[in-house]
Amino acid sequence: MKKSLFALAALGAIASTAQAQSSVTVYGVIDEAYVGATTRIANNGQTVNGITQSGAGTAVNATASALTSGAESTSRLGFKGNEDLGGGLSAFFTYELGLNPNSAQVLTPDDTQDRQAFVGFKKNNVGQVAIGTQYTTIFNAVAVTDPGMQNNMMGNVIYDKATNASPSLGTATGSTTTYSPATAANYYNGMQNNTSFTVRAANMLSVSSNTFSGFQGNAFYVMNNSNTNQAPTTGSNAGYLASTGNTTHTAFGIGANYTIQKAFITANFQNFTDKAAYTLNPSTGVYSVGTPVQNGYAGQVATGTNSRDNQQYYAATYDFGILKAYLQYVNRKTMDVNNPNNYIARTAQQIGVRSYITPVVESWASVGTGKYTVAGAAANAYVGGTSTIGSNAANFGAFQLGTNYWLSKRTNLYAIFGQEHTSNQTYIANGNPTSFNSNNYAVGVRHTF
Repeated sequence: MKKSLFALAALGAIASTAQAQSSVTVYGVIDEAYVGATTRIANNGQTVNGITQSGAGTAVNATASALTSGAESTSRLGFKGNEDLGGGLSAFFTYELGLNPNSAQVLTPDDTQDRQAFVGFKKNNVGQVAIGTQYTTIFNAVAVTDPGMQNNMMGNVIYDKATNASPSLGTATGSTTTYSPATAANYYNGMQNNTSFTVRAANMLSVSSNTFSGFQGNAFYVMNNSNTNQAPTTGSNAGYLASTGNTTHTAFGIGANYTIQKAFITANFQNFTDKAAYTLNPSTGVYSVGTPVQNGYAGQVATGTNSRDNQQYYAATYDFGILKAYLQYVNRKTMDVNNPNNYIARTAQQIGVRSYITPVVESWASVGTGKYTVAGAAANAYVGGTSTIGSNAANFGAFQLGTNYWLSKRTNLYAIFGQEHTSNQTYIANGNPTSFNSNNYAVGVRHTF
């Protein structure tokens, strides 16, 4: 009997120790707001092949409003855990889902809702390594150098978003074009939804170091390959056949952060290369299979098609005490892997400030400009579908103002207003130059747990 009691006590002690060494935390965000938007397209009508669509030389306005989620922060539910393995080594995991509080299916675990899912190891005073679906180095750098704290409202040229900001403006009819103003505004105005950089990627191995003498490093590698050793076909329609083709999705990234007193500086580069089955007419450059598509569009975990995507991000912040100042620059160039002269490029720069006006009132402001260029892509679409966009460029600009009123450490009221514009964008070959103007506002409440 005594032996049984001693054994039971020993098992209890072991279980108690194991419980003390591991932990699981449930966390999340619920964000609800009234959001409104106005979109204006000037010189709406297009002239294609000598035929002028209705509305040429006019302006079209549209508005939209709704009670919706995620204006300041995307609503989410997450689980994270940590286990002490001894000797300064620990294991950890994170699994995070997006939430839609206004949907009948609040929790929908699919490729648009799964945000993060990874497991890894951490060594004290050295760093950590993780494998799974994770944020990229550029996203993590923007998270600490964005004056708007990566809110989901328009007006930010670095973290470009458009929450409920694309009200329908109708569709032109006729055999010469499938032009849709709202679609064209969203795809080709340079202020799209998460097209400044790739936000997250699956099949990622990430490495992060501790900070040494002010320096901290990050890197990642993505690999998802399914290859066959088949030579490309030749002739009038060259390419890899869809049934026996070549498919690869690889990526890498590297970043360095430096902190000195009240200043923080970050520099980051990442590349995504995607190859898939394709059929291409070499003389015309027209794809019948495998048209190049940019990866990571709209912040989703998505691979591209026959594209090479280079992304750079540089930023600095300085804490003056009464306010924090921000300086940001981003550059993204996506090329056709079979013809590098076909590409889209986007550059943007932004300055901003963030400050506590009172102990409970926090405000921020930012203003930025940029340029969006499409080169030789009359038959190759990179974002969101087919296009006859031709070669052209557009300048864009934006500003954003926002305020948080903190009711507690976890609950705040907020108001955000953003405005953006794009000039002289010709998104249909031989069409009239078009400009876009939009604004977006939100008043809401956010609770974190």
